[in-house]
Amino acid sequence: MVLFAHPAGHSVSPAMHNAALAALAIDARYEALDVPPERLGEAVADLRRPEVAGANVTIPHKRAVMPWLDVLSADARAVGAVNTITVDGGRLVGDNTDGAGFLRGLAELGVAPRGASCVVLGAGGAARAVAHALLRSGARVALHNRGRRRAEALARALAGAGTVTVLAAGELAGAVAAADLLVQATPVGMEGTAPGASPLAPGVLPRAGAVIDLVYRPPETPLLAAARAAGLRTQSGLPMLLHQGALAFERWFGVAPPLDVMRRAALEALASSERGPAPGRTGGR
Repeated sequence: MVLFAHPAGHSVSPAMHNAALAALAIDARYEALDVPPERLGEAVADLRRPEVAGANVTIPHKRAVMPWLDVLSADARAVGAVNTITVDGGRLVGDNTDGAGFLRGLAELGVAPRGASCVVLGAGGAARAVAHALLRSGARVALHNRGRRRAEALARALAGAGTVTVLAAGELAGAVAAADLLVQATPVGMEGTAPGASPLAPGVLPRAGAVIDLVYRPPETPLLAAARAAGLRTQSGLPMLLHQGALAFERWFGVAPPLDVMRRAALEALASSERGPAPGRTGGR
């Protein structure tokens, strides 16, 4: 298996998947490939070799890869992006496990989405998968993005899945304060950004809800640190990364991988990379 990314050097997915393969004694390897956009079609065609089980896809290829595939799952069509490709009898099947992976991480946090009021920051691929998963689970979702047009376009695309609105800048603080769940799905707070950066003004937090930041480097962003100090439940992007990867593994091999092994390998890979700059968020694997 491979991961199509650009760039690919920061990924912890190889460590996570190779640990699971070793634990299950599966004779296979997972590697990250740096695939420039102009070589994406060539890389996808190479998956049709009989020894290939599948691939993961991350930024900037999640939408661009779709025309090269033979079949798209319902989730991939609904989200409008592919993060997992399975080779099935020579056909390339595109799927999206990000939303389901997010919901499994949400369950770990003890948050039930049905009926919940959720604010999602961002309008990119990660925000789209998360918002779609929340809506399908019965949550109400309010979107906010620095570029309002992108948030409005996402809201229109998701309108059939449930109740979704777009927040103006002046509405954001009040909506966050009343939210049961705040999901930060932008790169703000990632290693390499301005120290102490947060997508929200100081003090803007849910009064009693939970906060998830899809960034997983650093393990605790300024937003999560502020939320934890306020006594809120918090979670980084690592559980979503873990669970979306485990679901992809099941697609390829028909067996559930050992989550504890994958989690430990991911944590070790993150710890070993702390000596140098390596941006990381779930949307970037």
